[in-house]
Amino acid sequence: MADSELQLVARRIRSFPDFPMPGVLFRDVSPLLKDPDSFRAAISLLASHLKKTHGGKIDYIATVDSRGFLFGPSLAQELGLGCVLIRKRGKLPGPTLSASYTLEYGKAELEIQRDALEPGQKVVVVDDLLATGGTMRAACELLDKVQAKVLECVTLVELTSLKGREQLGAVPFFSLLQYE
Repeated sequence: MADSELQLVARRIRSFPDFPMPGVLFRDVSPLLKDPDSFRAAISLLASHLKKTHGGKIDYIATVDSRGFLFGPSLAQELGLGCVLIRKRGKLPGPTLSASYTLEYGKAELEIQRDALEPGQKVVVVDDLLATGGTMRAACELLDKVQAKVLECVTLVELTSLKGREQLGAVPFFSLLQYE
């Protein structure tokens, strides 16, 4: 990983204590999105990791509502791939499959369109942040329901103290930045 690019990305993540509730330290990616050089570096670093790890074996990027949508489509474009949306309940038309999960401060449900992927297609799941792992695990469950193969899950930020990667079982996981 290019240290200067990673430092550029890291400098653009800011912290807000006690948001959205007491005891939560929120990692904000907004400054990264405001700075084209930092955003470009983040996408470049994620793309470089995926090229090195999977070569040309990825069929699609699957990205998770809502902040994952900020990174997934750009990463898919960088890799020359299509992007599949995993959305919050009630946001997708047509027949869908759903999975429930627990957030660090609530419960929610994700959906994917039944025909989003063909059985056996290889997918990388992208989100902005991994905390407790519930959202990412639910995304993997949905991809399993459409018989896709999840090659890896990637995020910009990982909150290591919440042990979210443990929720992914055997699915490989990669994050650019780790915070306690």
